[in-house]
Amino acid sequence: MGTVVHYYTKIGVAIIDLRNSLVLGDQISIEGSTTDLQQTVDSMQIEHKTVEKAAKGDSIGLKVGGRCRKGDKVYKQV
Repeated sequence: MGTVVHYYTKIGVAIIDLRNSLVLGDQISIEGSTTDLQQTVDSMQIEHKTVEKAAKGDSIGLKVGGRCRKGDKVYKQV
């Protein structure tokens, strides 16, 4: 579904390049060599503007509940 391209430690926000659409309320998993997070998408932004949905190809800022790293993969849970 996407890849983490940057993580802001102080504010707990991951920048994610999307390969599929994402909407508020979706369940996601962020996985990497030392990352294993599951959460509901409850806040995301594009260009510092809050949005309810993002399309394939968008780069979003997503508040995450734990540390993640550049290169971590984002999956949508069903």
